[in-house]
Amino acid sequence: MNKCKQLLKRISLKILFSFTFFVFMFITMLLMFIVTHLFRIFFKWYPGLGGFSLFSFMAATVLVGTLVSFILSRIPMRPVESLVNAIDNLAKGDFSTRIYLRGPDVFNTLTNSFNHMAHELESTEMLRSDFVNNLSHEFKTPIVSIQGFAKILKNDDLTQAQRTEYLDIIITESERLTDLSTNILNLSSLEHQRILKDVTPFNLTEQIRLIIVLLENRWEPKQLTLDFDSDEITIEGNEEMLKQVWINVLTNAIKFAPKGSEIKIEITHVDAMVSVLISNSGEPIPFNVWNRVFEKFYQSDRSRTTEGNGLGLPLAKRIVDLHQGTIRIKQSNEDITIFEVKLPINIKSSI
Repeated sequence: MNKCKQLLKRISLKILFSFTFFVFMFITMLLMFIVTHLFRIFFKWYPGLGGFSLFSFMAATVLVGTLVSFILSRIPMRPVESLVNAIDNLAKGDFSTRIYLRGPDVFNTLTNSFNHMAHELESTEMLRSDFVNNLSHEFKTPIVSIQGFAKILKNDDLTQAQRTEYLDIIITESERLTDLSTNILNLSSLEHQRILKDVTPFNLTEQIRLIIVLLENRWEPKQLTLDFDSDEITIEGNEEMLKQVWINVLTNAIKFAPKGSEIKIEITHVDAMVSVLISNSGEPIPFNVWNRVFEKFYQSDRSRTTEGNGLGLPLAKRIVDLHQGTIRIKQSNEDITIFEVKLPINIKSSI
């Protein structure tokens, strides 16, 4: 179907140029007929000018044809000139450039394709600008904190308790910088990866159980209860990469769960897919940002003081995408927020 459409577009373009050429030739011949007729009338009254030869006729034809072509060629060239100017503006960085070409369907297609390309470039540029600004902010905040407390530590009047407190803050901010750098490198690497490597069968239930133990130092101080009870389920995938998914999603749930509340993890097996639900109570996520939480550096509450850099969920999404699965917010209200990760039991070949 698409090939037929492309063929029709090419044919319509050929017809357009053929028609333009026909118009050139017709007008040239018409003008030369009129000129010849006038010369005949002129020669009748002035026989001395009868030297109007075939060479003179050919020369006049070339001259008239050139003038007609020069004048009429501006009409079909206008869309081309508009396109060239628009491309030049894009090359200079003006991604707001749009074109509106009138004419055959092929021009409408060209208009839509160009404007779509310009829109995508504009969106990419905005994302790049936001990425740079957010990255600068995320790095600057812990660096400023480290510098500030390092200067305070030079004060000889500080008590040992104060020194310990400030050193702990420096260590925390340093770890934050390390996590940020690691996430950026991992996400950058995964964004350019198209083929999932090191796919092996492994026990998903046991993996999540180990992640819960690994994150105990994060949920235990908040007196959280983690409810996890599941049958043993084995899937295919990159075990190390999926480990990062559960770390990131669970860390996010722990971060926003109120002190003393419960986080529930459920695994269900439906057909050829496995679904992992991770739910926690706490402040709900507005519906209009459910998809945006998976964007790099996006944080739904810009003023919040909780730790994080807005890279954990985007990294988790990229890993899940590589596993031909999906990750989404299934529900978020005053009572509960549920993240759902769906993965195939068996990975289809990516090659």
